[in-house]
Amino acid sequence: MDSVALSSPSPSPSTSTSSLKSRFLQKPSQNSKQLSSSVSFSSSSCSDFRSPTKAISMAAASNNGNSQRKIVTGPAGYVLEDVPHLSDYIPDLPTYPNPLQDNPAYSVVKQYFVHVDDTVPQKVVVHKDSPRGTHFRRAGPRQKVYFESDEVYACIVTCGGLCPGLNTVIREIVYSLYYMYGVKRVLGIDGGYRGFYAKNTIALTPKGVNDIHKRGGTVLGTSRGGHDTSKIVDSIQDRGINQVYIIGGDGTQKGASVIYEEVRRRGLKVVVAGIPKTIDNDIPVIDRSFGFDTAVEEAQRAINAAHVEAESSENCIGLVKLMGRYSGFIAMYATLASRDVDCCLIPESPFYLEGHGGLFEYIETRLKENGHMVIVIAEGAGQDLLAESIRSATQQDASGNKLLQDVGLWLSQKIKDHFAKEKKMPINLKYIDPTYMIRAVPSNASDNVYCTLLAQSCVHGAMAGYTGYTSGLVNGRQTYIPFYRIIEKQHHVVITDRMWARLLSSTNQPSFMNHKDVIEDKKEEELLTQIVNEDKKEEELPTKIPDISTEDNLVKKEIAA
Repeated sequence: MDSVALSSPSPSPSTSTSSLKSRFLQKPSQNSKQLSSSVSFSSSSCSDFRSPTKAISMAAASNNGNSQRKIVTGPAGYVLEDVPHLSDYIPDLPTYPNPLQDNPAYSVVKQYFVHVDDTVPQKVVVHKDSPRGTHFRRAGPRQKVYFESDEVYACIVTCGGLCPGLNTVIREIVYSLYYMYGVKRVLGIDGGYRGFYAKNTIALTPKGVNDIHKRGGTVLGTSRGGHDTSKIVDSIQDRGINQVYIIGGDGTQKGASVIYEEVRRRGLKVVVAGIPKTIDNDIPVIDRSFGFDTAVEEAQRAINAAHVEAESSENCIGLVKLMGRYSGFIAMYATLASRDVDCCLIPESPFYLEGHGGLFEYIETRLKENGHMVIVIAEGAGQDLLAESIRSATQQDASGNKLLQDVGLWLSQKIKDHFAKEKKMPINLKYIDPTYMIRAVPSNASDNVYCTLLAQSCVHGAMAGYTGYTSGLVNGRQTYIPFYRIIEKQHHVVITDRMWARLLSSTNQPSFMNHKDVIEDKKEEELLTQIVNEDKKEEELPTKIPDISTEDNLVKKEIAA
């Protein structure tokens, strides 16, 4: 790839040479003096300059066609996965003082502006000799902005399924633009991506959105699919929009990435910023997605109802199906929070029904012990066991998600059929599916605060000229994450992690591994232990040993063992 020279007459987020020792508020003259020289970005060679981040490279990203990844490297294994900036492809952009410095609400705040070199590590637990690792740019207001308040024409769109907190995010974006930066023109796109070219728009004002956080759903409407990149960018360009805020899950963020690429290709001064939304909490990198805390809290009501029903009848099973298409985070955390659940089934942990160690045997055991039990199952669990799923495996909804069979109804019938066939004990089964009740509620206090921080951070980044990023929480700090990191994979429950072990300890449920699998795993573990022990013994041998034959070595090892 050819090297591209990017000129930066003003503080550039990717070419700072200021020391990490200087913090927050700086004099503009010092910044401009430090950053007046241009920096050459190249995928084949990196230019060194006086900065804690020694080299910057822009490598082609395989996920997004012609997109470029901004990778900044530094000493001790430091890597910054930076986000794009308008100045990367539009030269000589003017900058302006941040209006917040004259905002009376923030006049008492010390060190309010985020330093240009502030980054947040992706891994917070490290060893003393381990490299510093991957970092992301810290979110927050910058001392210089790349938009004047009067020139900003922003729009907000919500896509995909419903999630608690959508209205809170919309409200806080409008409030942040209006009261922090003096932006008066904010447009709501009605009905998801297709709303850019096929629906009416809604003018958003602080007065109009004042109480929407108290309602569930989204006042803008939403839909799946409908993404036509050319039509969307044409609409953005024709309307004169220069800040686009896109709220949605991984599929929506993929669409946002494509929109950013087209905006960049056309050379438009348009920021494309995303806020990750998925109730399943399956977006990678970030600590959690907004609405997740509310979903877990609401799931408790369904689990509590199932527990009351189960306790009130003899040999009664309360079965609750929760959200979790590919990731079982809601089911896992709701189970841990409840302490009334006897069995939790998630997509990441396969299970089987018949035979020794199977689900049916476990249900029978718990009913004999307690007279009742509660089962929680995520919607994506057990799909391989459904015979009907083979025919629908290739079917997808408008967002590209697989159409799943209703595993809750299927499992309910399977349990009833098994005990009716065995005639060992009569059972009662109560099935509860609170999916749409959970999705449609307003966000709780925790998620409301989180939504506020996400929205404000996203606005700060847009005004500072960053683009092609998602605002997210990493290790408890607000950050800007490049689109490609958000859409590269899904976040899953790791069933070899401590959290899943805590759940198994709480429910006392079996791991539902087949007997053959258990034997094979034990053999592999024993073989690995043997290899490790042999390696340790070899390391403990003295550096100078007699020159003896291989047979003697083997005999000594056997005796030592």
